[in-house]
Amino acid sequence: MEISKTYSPKEIEEKWYAYWEENKFFKSTPNPEKKPYTIVIPPPNVTGVLHMGHMLNNTIQDVLVRKARMEGKEACWVPGTDHASIATEAKVVAMLKEQGINKADLTRDEFLKYCWEWTEKYGGIILKQLRKLGASCDWDRTRFTMEDSLYDAVIEVFVDLHNKGDIYRGYRMVNWDPQAKTTVSDEEVITKEMPSKLVYIKYEGDEGEVIIATTRPETIMADAAICVHPDDERYKNLIGKKVRIPLIGREIEVIADEYVEMEFGTGCLKVTPAHDQNDFALGEKHKLEVIDILTDDGKLNEKAQILVGEDRFVARKMIIKKLDAAGSLVKVEDYTSNVGTSERTGAVIEPKISLQWFLKMDRLSKPALENVMNDTIKLIPPKFKNTYSHWMENVRDWCISRQLWWGHRIPAFYMEDGTCIVAKSKQEALKIAREKYQLFALSEKDLTQDEDVLDTWFSSWLWPISVFDGFKDPKNADINYYYPTNDLVTAPEILFFWVARMIISGYEYKGTMPFKNVYLTGIVRDKQGRKMSKSLGNSPDPLDLIEKFGADSVRTGMLFSSPAGNDLPYDEKLVEQGRNFSNKMWNAFRLVKGWNVSDSQNTPQVNVVAVQWFESKLNAAIAEALDHYDKFRMSDSLLVTYNLIWNDFCSQYLEMVKPAYVNGESLPIDAQTYEATLSFIDVLMRLVHPWTPFISEEIWQNIQARADKATICTQDFPKGGAVNAELLADFEIVFELVSWVRNTRQSKQLSPKDALPLSIKTTNASRYDSLVDLIKKMANISDVTFTSESNNSISLVLKGDEFGIDLGESLDVEAEIENLQKELEYTLGFKKSVEAKLSNERFVANAKGDIVEREKAKLEDALAKIKAIEDSLAKLK
Repeated sequence: MEISKTYSPKEIEEKWYAYWEENKFFKSTPNPEKKPYTIVIPPPNVTGVLHMGHMLNNTIQDVLVRKARMEGKEACWVPGTDHASIATEAKVVAMLKEQGINKADLTRDEFLKYCWEWTEKYGGIILKQLRKLGASCDWDRTRFTMEDSLYDAVIEVFVDLHNKGDIYRGYRMVNWDPQAKTTVSDEEVITKEMPSKLVYIKYEGDEGEVIIATTRPETIMADAAICVHPDDERYKNLIGKKVRIPLIGREIEVIADEYVEMEFGTGCLKVTPAHDQNDFALGEKHKLEVIDILTDDGKLNEKAQILVGEDRFVARKMIIKKLDAAGSLVKVEDYTSNVGTSERTGAVIEPKISLQWFLKMDRLSKPALENVMNDTIKLIPPKFKNTYSHWMENVRDWCISRQLWWGHRIPAFYMEDGTCIVAKSKQEALKIAREKYQLFALSEKDLTQDEDVLDTWFSSWLWPISVFDGFKDPKNADINYYYPTNDLVTAPEILFFWVARMIISGYEYKGTMPFKNVYLTGIVRDKQGRKMSKSLGNSPDPLDLIEKFGADSVRTGMLFSSPAGNDLPYDEKLVEQGRNFSNKMWNAFRLVKGWNVSDSQNTPQVNVVAVQWFESKLNAAIAEALDHYDKFRMSDSLLVTYNLIWNDFCSQYLEMVKPAYVNGESLPIDAQTYEATLSFIDVLMRLVHPWTPFISEEIWQNIQARADKATICTQDFPKGGAVNAELLADFEIVFELVSWVRNTRQSKQLSPKDALPLSIKTTNASRYDSLVDLIKKMANISDVTFTSESNNSISLVLKGDEFGIDLGESLDVEAEIENLQKELEYTLGFKKSVEAKLSNERFVANAKGDIVEREKAKLEDALAKIKAIEDSLAKLK
């Protein structure tokens, strides 16, 4: 079979992904004969395209799913997308604006028609891109949070929680996004440091004056009081008196409350209940008037009395000038403020009193807290348990209503008198109204549905249940088989948005956890440590990387240095390393397939022992890789596999067994070694398949003729086997010896073609019986002799044995003495450091036994080496 000289990722990736999809290798159905392994994808926004975070997250999911599939489990990876209320509505509004259409001029149904058109056109882009990455999702199971079944689940849960008394409607201070014109949750507010001005303003009254300092002078028209500390001697005479708000002249009272810090600023606080969370609480306590002077889009309204219609930030600058002209401005200082911004739009958040729907979290959150803290559900890495517990122990009621049209419309219906009925549909609401209030003449036209939609997270928190239609049909075969799912892979920044809430809904509606493990990835950052983002222009396009390097290269490049929960310092060199890895595997396979095979040739002893060694090395590496998998040390598992293939197989094993070249032609290799080598390649491809699915499939398919519709995807994942630790230790001596001989040739300027004699001073010569031929081949040694005395001019001590080469007249004696003196000095220092460690009682008492034994072995080697160097020096002198 002809193997192409160079590896062409694009051609091979397109070929195999089409083959996998065509043959439904990723399709999953409940199978009682198999153990299920389930992952639900963190649903990307329908507005989204693949970014570096997606690459990392989905590669890890694919590795876990592919491995589980190969282990014989019924692997099910459910893909899907999130309708993303705020983001999608913003995209559609912008699109309509370009067409000269204003959302305000459309009916709700007209606008939603545009949203669906947009979703159908762009919503599947990211799922198509995931195929380029190699994601082995069951695409027949693709779900969307706005599809009928999932929509109905959201409505059902809202009604149920309302009937339980957990959902209520009320006026509360919320986070308002003036750009999106909707509320956002506390977790969607990103606090940023911003430069601002601290404005000192004088409020005058008939009994005296006060000076306040504020970064928001545009809100003074909404002031309801001035507050001072009751024990502040400076203002005791003003408590209960009135002062006038500058520019508008409205009188407000000076009140006293211990909330005010006397030492902070001027000791006087302006209280603006409508525009500050803390002021709102203070206002409730003192029964102050609430005056909201801002419109939904952040402009001053009629209640402000001045600058009506001006944007809040424009008004801020104008107010300062007006205060100055009126003589009420004391001074202005530069100041740095912590300002809340909307995660979705970037707009500065306005605290706002608003009538909204809320979900009580106190009862619901208890099982979710308990079962993470007791490790029923494991967070990986566990360091996130602290932040999780802090959030869950201080959880606030969840504002679940959003002032948007795209999303799950709140199932609340209002009669003309304002009476609210929560029901799954208008028909059900009408039925309730007639039965509960005896309003038999009432019709559907007398009921008006709430205009708001639910927070996007209120649909995705049901994801592990709703994707299997667990609400529509609570006992269906899918939900019974696949739930709870196994592992969730996601980013730490949505630990509370999504992960905690899924756990809450899992215990509320299924009585158990939604998943067993939560693997929290790090953030992909650039070389300067900045989070990769399109706005910074520091993020490469993942599809461009795949086009340039191949998907396998990008997958491994992303995971070479990506431990759970720690940020990934991205460098294109990592992806280049991934490409080099693919090329290394390809070239090694081409080398082996290019050998001439002899059925009559006996197997050389070198090959026999090389095969035995690599079999042990392979089994040891498989055991180590599996241990890393079990502990979710993904990068470590990849590196074990990478080193096994690159170093142990390609650099060592193939070097040992490859046939010699004579007159420019390769000699034949014996059939037994050839078959063993192909067998190793088969195992290696199965081991590396989860990481590099495309090249492993290509190589595996070409090892031998395969059955129709065969794929590596469903082959057994390597389980390992017996390990000959003694043989592995002996080979480490061989490799170090070979390296030393090669370095000696280079440093003494000896031709690598010239064979050298080697002597071994040892008390256990039989140890080398099976290794002599290997040493001769690998190090180009002419003869190996065993001796009880060392007569060599240059030597190496390994594990108590001394290896020597007699260079005779070619040795520069003075230079060699100088080198040996330096080596002796270094070894004496090393010996001293080891002795110090072993004489430290605390170290010996607390260190693991194998560590102490290793230190003792180091000391023995150092002592043997010192003696050998001293002997060599004595002979040279």
